[in-house]
Amino acid sequence: MTHYAPLIAALVTMLLTTILLYSKVGREIQDVPNERSLHGAPVPRIGGVGLMAGILSGWALMLMSLAWWVVLPLLALFAVSLLDDMRGLPVRSRLLAHVVAAVILVFGSGMAAQSILLALILLPCVVWMTNLYNFMDGSDGLAGGMTLFGFTMYGVAALMHGDETQAMLNFSVGAAALGFLYYNFHPARVFMGDAGSIPLGFLVAAMGLWGWQQGHWPAWFPLLVFSPFVVDASITLLKRSVRGTKITEAHREHYYQRLVQMGWGHRNVALFAYALMFAAGVSAIWGMRQPAGAPWFLFLLWGGIYTLLMLVLDSRWQAFQRGQHD
Repeated sequence: MTHYAPLIAALVTMLLTTILLYSKVGREIQDVPNERSLHGAPVPRIGGVGLMAGILSGWALMLMSLAWWVVLPLLALFAVSLLDDMRGLPVRSRLLAHVVAAVILVFGSGMAAQSILLALILLPCVVWMTNLYNFMDGSDGLAGGMTLFGFTMYGVAALMHGDETQAMLNFSVGAAALGFLYYNFHPARVFMGDAGSIPLGFLVAAMGLWGWQQGHWPAWFPLLVFSPFVVDASITLLKRSVRGTKITEAHREHYYQRLVQMGWGHRNVALFAYALMFAAGVSAIWGMRQPAGAPWFLFLLWGGIYTLLMLVLDSRWQAFQRGQHD
């Protein structure tokens, strides 16, 4: 039965998203354009409800294999984020929920018992990854695509180690994202909202930590698989911090946002990102089968690729801005 979990996840996501889209809920919970937005009209942001329902429906077939320290904080984050989508919550309240979820994950998984130092390192990493998805969820098909490619790579890595259950848990998340992309690929009719992006960011960290604990992949594997998101979000926020700009303020300075503004459009940006996501994921899978020095080579290679891309895009952005002022 577990082999049907991804199919169930995709179908439930599509079905519930369809129902919500044409219901009163879809008309009431809208993403109204602001200074961060790349869309010009309100769009229902109820996709996260469909995504979570799909993931949990697929996971229900593997109920006895689930870890409470993954599911409990996941559900809590979903509830808090859905409330934020509906009514709006202060930044401090949301951040507190993210920190509590990270504490449950790190201490519940037993990492703190192994090493307090490791736990203290992991806590901010989990909080950052939880928020990172929200920062990168600003263009049609982008966050859904990263979920599809990233969790599929997790699943493949688990299968390579003979763990079908762990593979199906991850494939279910990727499949739910595929069902969501039916409505979210450009032109998007539904956004996932915080109720989708925040739990997904948490799951990246949680499933990555779980797989590492089980010996399915090394610690660097999740970072490389999700590097297209990690690099864009981290470098953009670092540059804003250096300038003294509040990182909590809405903006359109992420590289993917600038590509859309420069005329690439949502579709081309998504397809370009998909190519990066696929290549990064495949290289991470390849690197697991190589000698100990391979990860250093891969990180140097991808560091060079990302640096070159950012330099080119920074140059093009400056030229674009000059053209706008002429």
